[in-house]
Amino acid sequence: MIKTLNMLFVTMFGLGKMPKIPGTSGSLATIIILYIFFHIINLSSKSILIILILIFIFSFLAVAIYIRHNENKDPKEIIIDEFIGQSIPIYLYEISHGTEKSSDEAIIFYGLCFILFRFFDIAKPFPVSYFDKNFKNSFGVIMDDVCAGFYVVLSLICFMVLSNYFI
Repeated sequence: MIKTLNMLFVTMFGLGKMPKIPGTSGSLATIIILYIFFHIINLSSKSILIILILIFIFSFLAVAIYIRHNENKDPKEIIIDEFIGQSIPIYLYEISHGTEKSSDEAIIFYGLCFILFRFFDIAKPFPVSYFDKNFKNSFGVIMDDVCAGFYVVLSLICFMVLSNYFI
């Protein structure tokens, strides 16, 4: 029972078991879930932060248990790391500037975050590649996606600064 619950957690309720593009599916599911939390249910940002922190902390244990007896220490079906990495830029966008975000603006921004996150997760620039190659454990599985999420944030900040400079 516990093993099944753990598998459901790390595969985002089996979504990671899809034969094609499980990571992309996990990222897409993440933006849908966060859109529902922020714009349909109107959950408070503090509640969402608590949920995200709990998922982040529990993921280290859950992934470690899942890969314990597996030769592949970063199996494709583990996509909870995509959820964590994709959540970073979206959450920071939602709490930024303390202003109300329109649903249309959010959809555009979520789409941009999705594309950028998938790019950095697949291209694996340093330090994403460092965590991916050098840590064959739950830390490496999770932290490469955390770095990819922060690359999205950094890219968007650079774009905002440069667009203000040139406009």
